[in-house]
Amino acid sequence: MKLFKYGIILERLKVEDIELVRQWRNSDPVRLNMKFRDIITQEQQLNWFNSINNLNYNYLLIHYQGEKIGLLNDKNIDWEARTSESGIFLGNSAFYNSFVQYLISIAGIETTFFLMGWKKQFAHILRSNSNAIKFNIELGYKLCAGQEAVDHQQYEMTRESFELKAGKIRKAVQSIAADNCQTRILFEPTDYSIGLAQKFEVLLNENPDLLNREETGEGVWYR
Repeated sequence: MKLFKYGIILERLKVEDIELVRQWRNSDPVRLNMKFRDIITQEQQLNWFNSINNLNYNYLLIHYQGEKIGLLNDKNIDWEARTSESGIFLGNSAFYNSFVQYLISIAGIETTFFLMGWKKQFAHILRSNSNAIKFNIELGYKLCAGQEAVDHQQYEMTRESFELKAGKIRKAVQSIAADNCQTRILFEPTDYSIGLAQKFEVLLNENPDLLNREETGEGVWYR
């Protein structure tokens, strides 16, 4: 699976990229903002990948200007309730204070809520990570009830809270992306073999006028 929007490509994580992700995850800027802070071994990373390579998780490698720069995820997916928990980290420190993180997040959130009809997204953030808290509140996340004193706090976002809070950011993203605002999704043969593409197609087909379906040699495009 590949999602193209706002100059960002989000590609479902493959086993050949997990070593790169492990290196990012073990770096101090990423590791120290996580609940699990131990150094991850190659064996642990492979075991982790095998545990998330299924329909309940969608980990997406982030590509920007031809470079792999980080990881975006939806985990604990409930396809019936249309809820999941989202997270993101950037492996390239050059993008930490750039607008790229907004391009990535808005691309993913708009696709999730507007095309997939998602009801709610959750996020867990360390109470000490003030930058991540500020960023997520700007997108429309709200602290869940009873989480004020919790170290690893749970936040939630709905389509309504996203549209209410992130209007200015969305306009800025669309202005920066210019001609790259169109949403395109490619489902590859492996996505059909594990049943992932079929799950997404059920949701996409609820609004068939939004994207056109086209079968190609690469796979099935929605654009």
